[in-house]
Parts: sequence; C-alpha cells; structure tokens
Amino acid sequence: MRDRILGLAILIILLILGSTACSSETDLELEGEAGPEYQNPVFEPVIADPSIIKADDGFYYVYGTEDNWGDGMGSRVVPIVRSENLVDWEYVGEAFHEKPSWKEDGGIWAPDIVYFNDKYYLYYSQSTWGDANPAIGVATSDTPKGPFEDQGKVFDSKEIGVNNSIDPQLFIDDDGTPYLFWGSWYGIWGIEMSEDGFDHVGEKFQIAGTAFEAPYIIKRDDYYYFFGSKGSCCEGQWSQYRVAIGRSDSLKGPYVDKNGSDIIRSTGTLILQEGEQFVGPGHNAIVTDEAGQDWMIYHAIDKDEAWIGSGVTRRPLMLDKVIWEDGWPTIEGGVPGEGVQEGPITEAFLSGQ
Repeated sequence: MRDRILGLAILIILLILGSTACSSETDLELEGEAGPEYQNPVFEPVIADPSIIKADDGFYYVYGTEDNWGDGMGSRVVPIVRSENLVDWEYVGEAFHEKPSWKEDGGIWAPDIVYFNDKYYLYYSQSTWGDANPAIGVATSDTPKGPFEDQGKVFDSKEIGVNNSIDPQLFIDDDGTPYLFWGSWYGIWGIEMSEDGFDHVGEKFQIAGTAFEAPYIIKRDDYYYFFGSKGSCCEGQWSQYRVAIGRSDSLKGPYVDKNGSDIIRSTGTLILQEGEQFVGPGHNAIVTDEAGQDWMIYHAIDKDEAWIGSGVTRRPLMLDKVIWEDGWPTIEGGVPGEGVQEGPITEAFLSGQ
C-alpha cells in the first residue's frame, strides 16, 4: 500500500513538473512573436482618459471620460469599447443608464475599472471645469458591459482635504489591501480603502508632487511603478500632455525618477511626449498580453484632426508597446507610434480569430 501511495505521489509530481515545463516552453515560444499589424489610433473619434481590463468573457474593455462625440447623439456617459485582440475595437454602449445624481453638476471623468470582490468596480470623477469641489464616486456591475449601479460618493475635495480630487485608480496590493490613488495638480495622493471598496480608512499619504495628474500604478518584480500625466490635456493641436514615471520599492513611496530624485519634488522621468503626427499623449493605463508583453493604452491628438463638432478636443485611443530597459519602462522613440506596427499576442490571435 505504501509503495502504491509513493508511486502515485511521484506521478503527481512528474505531471506538475511536466505542466510547468510546457508552460515555460509556451512562454519562450511566444517571446518575440508579433500579433496582428495595426496603426494608431486604434479607436476613433474619442475615448479620453482610458482605463482597461481583460474581462471574464475573454474581451478587453476600455472605459472613457464622458464626451460629446459631435455626432448628434449627445454626451456618452462613460463610453465603453471592447476588443478581442487589443487592435480592433467596437463601441458597446455606456456604463450608466442613468447618470449618478449625488452631485448637482459635472461630467463623469476619468473612470477606472477593476475586478474586485467578484464584481466590476468603476471608480470615477465627477467634476466640471473650474469646479470648486470635485468628487470621486464608485459604481459596480456583475458584467463589464454594465449597466453599473452607482454606490455613491467616496469623498469630495473638501472632505478629503485635497483640491481638485479627480482621476482615481484602485490598486490592490499583494496582501489584498485596496488603496485608492488620485490627484490633479495638487499632488498625487493615496489612501487605504474599506474591504467593500466604498469608503476610505486611515490617513491619506502623498506620493507625487503638483506637476502631475492621472496617476496609474503597476507592480513589476520588486518595484511599484508610477505613471503620471503632465501639461495641458485639451487644447487641440496645442496640447502639451505627456507621461512621466517614477518607481519605488514600497507602494506608499518614496517614488524616485531615474536620477534618484523624489517625484514629490521632481517632475519624473519623461517617457512619452508629442511626436510628428500626434500630440498631447497621456492619461495612460497598462495591459499585459498573453506573451507577458506590457502595452500602454492612452489618448492623444492627431494634429490634422484635433477637434470634433461639439467643439472639444478630439482624443482617440492609442496603443504602444512598453519596452523594459534596466528596470524602467520606455516607449520606442518616446513618442506615439506612427505607421504600421506589430500588435499584441492575445488569445484571439493565437486561436486564429
């Protein structure tokens, strides 16, 4: 009996090792492979301030700021687009059937999507230009397409003591603790969230200075990486938006640039700025394909088509590969990709769809 049990244990170990080896071989086979060819932008006319998630239905979903696309359909309250391959996108609707009403005025800006507590959580800003008291709210849905059920306000600027409190991102740390990061020109801040994700607990802490808005944090290996946008986002062909970074070995900082300077005082290391055709790149998110390759998704502005009929800046959706060099993320040339590029490796691509 003992020999049978020992033999079964050895067989199980061999199967596990074989499975691990196959997985490693698959990763190696995919390394350096290229997905479908594409050109920027990947969706038009507008998906500003994009946030992205790969959902349980196999699609990638992107959510954007409320905008009037100038097509006679009025403002789309958090437009949603989806794709199987990160290159070909389709519009699927709006996140809300009814706009959240807990704040009297303001658009729904800069949504952040995350899968948390077995639901899709959508954090969002509610604000208008010149708003004295912007706020951040949260909504949930069982499906990535919504409709999202509003759960109300998380906090407003006066309550939390940070001016212009917009541009949220929920980050779940390795131990499962949720933290909300946010901020726009008055420092980038973080705070621990309650287990249900609807309220904040503890004291806020600052991780970046007044040069930034639109914080986005990822963890790779032993470091947390901060991406922040700087400059003017919405002045058409004159926009000066751009992306800079810092990194830290602790989620709460300090985050430093490549020169070792704390980004509370420095303006970070620039990795993406205007190119020949596209200006104002920024408010990014990061997604990882099936080959383990990171991609930056963001908005930018085509110099030749900078405005839409509603009189606002036209900010289509962009996609570029993240190249890691000496422990730091970079974008080829430091500018939005132009011309034909090799795309991501996705399940749809691998299955020949």
